[in-house]
Amino acid sequence: MAVGVLALQGSFREHIACLRKLGVEAVEVRKAEQLEGLAGLIIPGGESTTMAKLAEHYHLFPSLREFGASGKPIWGTCAGLIFLADKAVGQKAGGQDLLGGLDCTVHRNFFGCQLNSFETQLPVPALVSEEGGPSSFRAVFIRAPAITEAGPSVEVLAEYTLPSNFQASALDQVEGQEELQKVIVAVRQKNLMATAFHPELTSDMRWHRYFLKMVNGGKNLECRKESSMMGLPQVKDLPIFREADHLSFDNDFDQG
Repeated sequence: MAVGVLALQGSFREHIACLRKLGVEAVEVRKAEQLEGLAGLIIPGGESTTMAKLAEHYHLFPSLREFGASGKPIWGTCAGLIFLADKAVGQKAGGQDLLGGLDCTVHRNFFGCQLNSFETQLPVPALVSEEGGPSSFRAVFIRAPAITEAGPSVEVLAEYTLPSNFQASALDQVEGQEELQKVIVAVRQKNLMATAFHPELTSDMRWHRYFLKMVNGGKNLECRKESSMMGLPQVKDLPIFREADHLSFDNDFDQG
């Protein structure tokens, strides 16, 4: 079984490292013909407008839409979530082409700029029920989108409760903002799955296992021996950011 990763831009190498860590053949996809024979596809995080322009330049959109319409599973992370949404707000001037398929509205830059990136222990009951393990997942949000509205056919896999002091400008564009207390950050609809965060940047493989189960017809994948990781980033957790460490560093710097 081979799974493709759209390799136009973004964190495609990290996803490939995770797939190979699980013993799955991973294929970098840059041309339409490279989709042939694949059992599933991951659209990684990155810069969604750039990815869309490159996909248009290489005439990938018709083949990507055909791939999704065939029923083969597609998982979009961060920018990939924007790609799969039927509607996106907060777009740059001129917008971007979308693959669509997910009956939801996504705010392209809900959590703010790069400096507003964060990580959190995210409750993931839907993931735990399928894959077991800890009740939360270390979710890394990098200039992340969020789903502000989802249709009745969309299964919500995870939600993020907004802090009481949340001041994102995105709220100005969300209807009923005064009542918005949480946003959707992981969903599934038929053969499509999307997460607003980056599971490929952690050593917790449960989201990748969950997706591979979708690819394998709902059955757990019997992983082979680890594939070659030569030339790929190691799959390991980054140090956890702590505000106290940040303040300590600032104080040391100020004191020369």
